[in-house]
Amino acid sequence: MSYWDNPANMASNTLPSTNPYGNYTVVDTVPKEILHMVDPHWYQFPPMNPLWYGLVGFFMVVMGFLSVCGNFVVIWVFMNTKSLRTPANLLVVNLAFSDFLMMFTMFPPMVISCYWQTWTMGAFFCEIYAFLGSLFGCVSIWTMLWITLDRYNVIVKGVSAEPLTTGGSMMRILFTWGVTLAWCLPPFFGWNRYVPEGNMTACGTDYLTEDVFSHSYLYVYSVFVYFFPLFANIYLYFFIVKAVANHEKQMREQAKKMGVKSLRSEESQKTSAECRLAKVALMTVSLWFMAWTPYLVINYTGMLNKASVTPLFSIWGSVFAKANAVYNPIVYAISHPKYRAALEKKLPCLSCTTEGRDNQSEVASTSTTSNEKSESA
Repeated sequence: MSYWDNPANMASNTLPSTNPYGNYTVVDTVPKEILHMVDPHWYQFPPMNPLWYGLVGFFMVVMGFLSVCGNFVVIWVFMNTKSLRTPANLLVVNLAFSDFLMMFTMFPPMVISCYWQTWTMGAFFCEIYAFLGSLFGCVSIWTMLWITLDRYNVIVKGVSAEPLTTGGSMMRILFTWGVTLAWCLPPFFGWNRYVPEGNMTACGTDYLTEDVFSHSYLYVYSVFVYFFPLFANIYLYFFIVKAVANHEKQMREQAKKMGVKSLRSEESQKTSAECRLAKVALMTVSLWFMAWTPYLVINYTGMLNKASVTPLFSIWGSVFAKANAVYNPIVYAISHPKYRAALEKKLPCLSCTTEGRDNQSEVASTSTTSNEKSESA
């Protein structure tokens, strides 16, 4: 008797399995209403070890709690502190807002799916889930690029740069949300599609289809949300560090002419400003690279060599990307000395001590926002 001659198999509407565990596959627990969205590639894999579902679920609970609380505090402190309501800081607030929405909408469904070890919320919500993840992730990426561009404008161009205004900042934010929304809608209309991922606990873009037209969306989209922002960040930070290094060189030359050892205090001489800023740049680019590269690797592997993509392999994209929403508040807000001062005043239990860190704060302020420029304008 063939596979399809078995009434139970016909009723389950599943494809025959080619894995050594017989007919037990990772797709077995998937509700019938979303089976049409599951690529046949996943039917060859046995069920994942339940331990993985538990670990991912626990990770998402911790990351979700930290991200939602952390980004909410960032938004609340910035919006309720007059000295922090500057054009440049609107970009930081927008970043915190997009990260907050990402984890607020992403982590509960994924935790539920990890508990049931499959996607249980239907086909439509699977598409909405993937759409929201793509939307908020792209907004975060481009907001980080705008923040870096503002740093470049202040540090490299200096007084010759055109000050960032509230209107200019709002235009950048509206542009980011509008263009990102336009890029994330095509899968609803046939240019690629949103489908369950191999682990069946989340949904994303379809990288396993053999359709070249569908692949073209992922190729173009990866340029828009990965390659261009990455290389732009590297380019901008290169010139930021170079400008600070030149400034430090000029200060040393000036000190030599004045017959003093340094124009800086003894404490600030221990670590040069260019070294500190280089560390900030390296950390920012490295964290960005670690957050979004797994998704790129998974998508490109699925398109070019899908035999290498397993359900476990498909998990890492979600894990690393969502972790990005946790450390963004630390990189872009808590490193800001004025934010730390406001946090210490409004929420002393969460404050970060700034005593004895005046010099580090000065560098962090210069490398994080353009407050000095905005205020002087």
